[in-house]
Amino acid sequence: MWRYLKRVLIGKPLKTLDEGQSHLTKFKALAMLSSDALSSVAYGTEQITTVLVTLSTAAIWYSLPIAGIVLVLLLAITLSYRQIIHAYPSGGGAYVVATKNWGSNGGLIAGGSLLVDYMLTVAVSTTSGTEAITSAIPSLYNYSVHISVVIVLIIMFMNLRGMSESANFLTIPVYFFVIMMTVMIVWGGYNIATGHVAYHATANYGTPVAGMSAILFIRAFSAGSSSLTGVEAISNAVPNFNPPKKKNAANTLAMMSLILAAFFGGVTFLSFYLGIVPNPHHTVLSQIGAAVFGGEGLGYYLLQLSTAMILAVAANTGFSAFPILAFNMAKDKYLPHAFMDRGDRLGYSNGVISLAVGAIVLIILFHGKTNLLIPLYAVGVFVPFTLSQSGMIIHWFRLKEGSWLVKSTINLVGALISLALVIFLFWQHFSNVWPYLIIMPALLYLFHVIHTHYIKVGMQLRVAEKAKVQLHDYDGATVIVLVGNVTRVTKGAINYARSIGDYVIAMHVSFDENPGKEHKTANEFKAEFPDVRFVDIHSSYRSIATPTLRFVDVIAKRAADKNYSTTVLVPQFVPKHPWQMALHNQTSLRLRTLLNSRENIIVSTYNYHLHE
Repeated sequence: MWRYLKRVLIGKPLKTLDEGQSHLTKFKALAMLSSDALSSVAYGTEQITTVLVTLSTAAIWYSLPIAGIVLVLLLAITLSYRQIIHAYPSGGGAYVVATKNWGSNGGLIAGGSLLVDYMLTVAVSTTSGTEAITSAIPSLYNYSVHISVVIVLIIMFMNLRGMSESANFLTIPVYFFVIMMTVMIVWGGYNIATGHVAYHATANYGTPVAGMSAILFIRAFSAGSSSLTGVEAISNAVPNFNPPKKKNAANTLAMMSLILAAFFGGVTFLSFYLGIVPNPHHTVLSQIGAAVFGGEGLGYYLLQLSTAMILAVAANTGFSAFPILAFNMAKDKYLPHAFMDRGDRLGYSNGVISLAVGAIVLIILFHGKTNLLIPLYAVGVFVPFTLSQSGMIIHWFRLKEGSWLVKSTINLVGALISLALVIFLFWQHFSNVWPYLIIMPALLYLFHVIHTHYIKVGMQLRVAEKAKVQLHDYDGATVIVLVGNVTRVTKGAINYARSIGDYVIAMHVSFDENPGKEHKTANEFKAEFPDVRFVDIHSSYRSIATPTLRFVDVIAKRAADKNYSTTVLVPQFVPKHPWQMALHNQTSLRLRTLLNSRENIIVSTYNYHLHE
């Protein structure tokens, strides 16, 4: 049943040779990888003006120079990540760059930051989309968490079906939003140029505002920098592009950045010109739409619908980039190797599922209200930005190829602004970002523990070129068969044990509650197998684990003295249908897990398959 349900939800398996068919065109990649960055237009300008109006509505004009600095940072980041795409086309973005140029710890800080940030991307995007839905339908407000979880699951299943299919779906909301934003900005600009919209700015550009300080300016700038989240996603997913991968990825990044710059700049200018003031019940973008489209008509509602849709699917950026980043870190032995496995649809399904679980946990923990997580979200982006761009400076100074001084200067500008933003976020929003100081050390410790484990395993399993593997020659084999009662399973197991062992022992654990039954079991076994030693271990407690382990240890020691190997054979029956396993206790599984802790014994399973 699960197999058929899986086929319906995910689709039929793809052949390994079909992998090339799942790569992305620029048109699809722009939809799949830019939704996070483009959706930030819905709240980027509002974040700036919300900080400025704490002083005065007259201070809103400062949003223009602040937006200008954000666009300079966007330019520096875009140019830097285009360089990263060409220099490190294997994907992984900031993690790979920081690892190559700052060493493993620098790479792990960048990688760990992005792993958590992608979970925050999914959580923040889905809850933002849910807020747009509940604003339109207030009766759904009490179900916000449920709606957010459902959205995450839907996007998860889309990505499990494969990149191409999820991109097919995502082109609709992304390009719908692009069209509506373009119409709004162009129509608004036309109305301003023709005088159909009056100038309503709260204060003229350059008007002195009493009380304005550098700290407030910095606070507004750091808040507005949230518009740049998601820009790095394309550099993390270069392997997903159609050939030529580097060229297509770089061009897609350029297109995304140009669209983002036009939208962010246009919205900020319209907000200033129209005198828009943040309102908790009416977003800045919503107010601009109402002013441009002449009230709450069709154009306005289409804009709101496109905004809600892109916010809901912006989470897909995380689903696109997280698995590739996890793959690169697993390849370097800092995450479990399960993240390197491809699913039936040739995607890194373990990464997709892990991301969904992490995002759902965040949504539930914070009750679907993630506003306080936005500063932490920004820190998770700008720490990797800083490490990757400063790492590229080291890269260019090491290679010294082409216009390396110009390129390193671009990276220097981006690195300094990103570093300043990290400092500002900790300075101005410490109450919200302090968890980063706990999460990152914990992740670094986990990464190193995993890495150390894999290194030790490799050293112990590696066969040296010149050294001979020391093999032990046994004189015989002792087989212990665990017996619960005498059944067809028991008979088959004993028969198999005889074929592989020189000395076979049947071990049974008996309890006080039904001595008659225990005595009957012993007699049945002895009558069926008179030549096999039957040992009945009595236990005063309802546990077979401890007496079994003690008995096996004793027999194994005696076997070793005779230079015999020791094998413990655990019989079990296998139901016809997998779901029927839940109807039976898992004693054999628990015993195998316990016995696996012993170095001097071999644990084997005898399966008896049921046909009804």
